[in-house]
Amino acid sequence: IVRELTGGVYFGEPKTITDLGNGQKRAVDTQVYETYEIDRIVRVAFDLARTRRKLVHSADKKNVMKSGVLWDEVAHAVAKDYADVRFEHILADNAAMQLVRNPKQFDVMVTDNLFGDVLSDEAAMLTGSLGMLPSAALGDAGKPGLYEPVHGSAPDIAGKGYANPLAGILSLQMALEWSLGRKDLAERLWQAVTKALANGARTRDIGGKMSTSEMGDAVIKYLA
Repeated sequence: IVRELTGGVYFGEPKTITDLGNGQKRAVDTQVYETYEIDRIVRVAFDLARTRRKLVHSADKKNVMKSGVLWDEVAHAVAKDYADVRFEHILADNAAMQLVRNPKQFDVMVTDNLFGDVLSDEAAMLTGSLGMLPSAALGDAGKPGLYEPVHGSAPDIAGKGYANPLAGILSLQMALEWSLGRKDLAERLWQAVTKALANGARTRDIGGKMSTSEMGDAVIKYLA
């Protein structure tokens, strides 16, 4: 799932909580996107799709949100520059349902920050755990990205050896492919993770008993 991080409802203004009196308050968040922001992230999605199955779904709520109307307008305009990639529009709530119903129908999905935040966590659980999912924050072409597990930190289990390291390992795999130009090493790392899982390596979050370091060792074992 490719999502735009710079705009949207998380950073839009005004963002206020107003005391109306009589124990009542009003909260306001503002969903803001400009054409260039949408254009940039949609192009990232299409460029990525060209290296995969050449299929992009754009998820928004154009049926009820003006920001969704603009998102869809820009996405369709960008799609004209990628005639070799199949483009499909999907409403974000339907995307959530379809991810559960038949996730293999999707390849690359592009959406805004709010819907991407929700849908990416849902997509992570399709693999069994948030601990399995890497992520990348990509800027302009030619500039390095930021790669990290999608789940963030887990201070409640720090030092206990419970954490699944695969999201971190696969974040490196993504960095090797997308920023460092080493698809050969990325493929080796991907195959090592795949073989470790195929041969039963599991941490607690995916039904096993391995510690963080034991799972890491299992991946290292299959590095050719």
